[in-house]
Amino acid sequence: MSESLHTIIERLLAFRREREWEQFHHPKDLAISLVLEAAELLEEFQWKTDEEVKKHLAGEGRERVAEEIADIAIYLLLISHDLGIDLPAAIAGKIEKNEKRYPVEKAKGTAKKYDAL
Repeated sequence: MSESLHTIIERLLAFRREREWEQFHHPKDLAISLVLEAAELLEEFQWKTDEEVKKHLAGEGRERVAEEIADIAIYLLLISHDLGIDLPAAIAGKIEKNEKRYPVEKAKGTAKKYDAL
């Protein structure tokens, strides 16, 4: 069974505190690290066809992709904690905003941006 989000954040904060890494974790640096980890995730898919991606994810690539996703999530959780942003609430708010921007009757089956619908 998965740990709760609260428990994961507490573990991350303890891990960071024990190593005295708070001094390095300014919002800018966490944001940079998040983007760098996202680029590492992207590398797992770079130059691969859809079929090659399926094969990659069915084999040794799945664990690497999972680790990159975890790295991204770690930095996202740390920056949202440090900035006092309730991540689940922010996500819920963004979904509500997107539901208004992209009503089903206009957005269904299209990749157009909300201002082009």
